[in-house]
Amino acid sequence: MMVERQGIVVWFQHMKNVRQLKKHGHLIHVSKKHRYAIIYVNRDDMDAMEKKFNQFSFVSKVERSQKPFISTNYENAKPDKAKQYDYKMGI
Repeated sequence: MMVERQGIVVWFQHMKNVRQLKKHGHLIHVSKKHRYAIIYVNRDDMDAMEKKFNQFSFVSKVERSQKPFISTNYENAKPDKAKQYDYKMGI
């Protein structure tokens, strides 16, 4: 039984607050330079977690990841002509 998950991007002010964010989901990535973290949470708890992150004083902005809603079916993708030529040659 797989639980659907979605990423939340949390923009924060200081790196020392990352420890508090770890408690609320699966921390995937933290950028020191741009000061954001990507946290995966269950899709059912998405609204509650977003509200909880916004209540923290060190959080600047919270965004939802759009990855689950992007289509990944590439039916009209054109193959590379150089690769097709190599396959015909038997290399």
